[in-house]
Amino acid sequence: MGAGKFSLVIHIDGGARGNPGPAAAAVVARSADDGTVLFQGGFFLGSATNNVAEYHALLEAFSVADSLGADVIEIYSDSELLVRQMNGVYRVKNDRLRELFDRAQQLCRNFRRCTFRHVRRDKNKDADKLVGQAINLKGNVEDAEKAG
Repeated sequence: MGAGKFSLVIHIDGGARGNPGPAAAAVVARSADDGTVLFQGGFFLGSATNNVAEYHALLEAFSVADSLGADVIEIYSDSELLVRQMNGVYRVKNDRLRELFDRAQQLCRNFRRCTFRHVRRDKNKDADKLVGQAINLKGNVEDAEKAG
């Protein structure tokens, strides 16, 4: 962990064209204090399902938060399944998702506080746009159109 005692608000998204199909994950990390974008990127995953892509976005979010030195992270996702699984409301029945879920649970423990909140898709536009860009490019889009 970095030197920080600061909080991040992170919007994540994952998506696939076809299910499975070409897929990508995206992370937009902002300072919880003033909303400044500290990182945004889309990550091309190759072929995956929507749910696998959502979990890859979450794992990338942990990596970004760790590299920025945050100790408190608030993660917003439009995947109700992921949020409810991470909050312990839904069980993880799929073996591939179980593997990603277990890794996410482990990484979450590296932070002082880690919360997961569901948002409607229209409140997750920046991350959604990066998913589309990464799928279109079939490559990563890091710090794309960085604000401020």
